[in-house]
Amino acid sequence: QVQLVESGGGLVQAGGSLRLSCASSGRTFSSYVMGWFRQAPGKEREFVAAIRESTNTNYAVSVKGRFTISRDNAKNTLYLQMNSLKPEDTAVYYCAASSASYYYAVDGRKYDYWGQGTQVTISS
Repeated sequence: QVQLVESGGGLVQAGGSLRLSCASSGRTFSSYVMGWFRQAPGKEREFVAAIRESTNTNYAVSVKGRFTISRDNAKNTLYLQMNSLKPEDTAVYYCAASSASYYYAVDGRKYDYWGQGTQVTISS
């Protein structure tokens, strides 16, 4: 069983930055593909970024070049550095852990564990 707890959300102005963290309780954190997803009001959940090992990352087109996903396996923690934030980035952000192949990293249905989410609000 893996428990995930996100933190770092908040309210910032457009153009600002936030760093989200996701702490995992599992001892096998390093074995999971980790991802960030987000859900805006009235919209479906969407993929944001995923990471397998430190050098294998994948990003949604809408965030590529602005967001950076990283992980610290020694601390069992996942991060999402978000720069140049836009109002359309406003959403609840969730971290998730998957035991499936990295091939399926963008598919939320392949993730086994989810955090409770953290609210990110970007003002214009």
